[in-house]
Amino acid sequence: MDGRIPPSIMKAMAGCPFCAIVAGEEEADVVYRDAVAVAFLDRRPLFPGHALVVPTQHVDTLVDLALDDVGPFFTVVQRVAAAMPVALGAQGTFVAINNVVSQSVHHLHVHVVPRTKGDGLRGFFWPRTKYGPGEAASVADKLRRVLA
Repeated sequence: MDGRIPPSIMKAMAGCPFCAIVAGEEEADVVYRDAVAVAFLDRRPLFPGHALVVPTQHVDTLVDLALDDVGPFFTVVQRVAAAMPVALGAQGTFVAINNVVSQSVHHLHVHVVPRTKGDGLRGFFWPRTKYGPGEAASVADKLRRVLA
């Protein structure tokens, strides 16, 4: 994880906050980065460790992702999901994508949320929280160590 994605790899969209994170122009608690995707902590998580995985190329929705990029992108999603139980002591994960409806940022992003039986998440009611001082950095560090 060395910071910026080369411009030749990334197709950014001006004004897109996720493209700015991918380019290293916007701060985020990045837990994984490669030429295909960047994973970072959601600023308003369902639970600590809630990550967003975004492709380095700007695409609006899953339907817009090139067929050849689906496998490599979801390999990163799978790695992040596998890291959560190890890094955070979660029992599993919840993985979700909104396409257009309820998509607050129009850049494809997959939510990967650590889950534990009895954690209180029910159906599609998503009670957002905020990280306390230093908490996001600590959680991101745990995930980075497992994903390295």
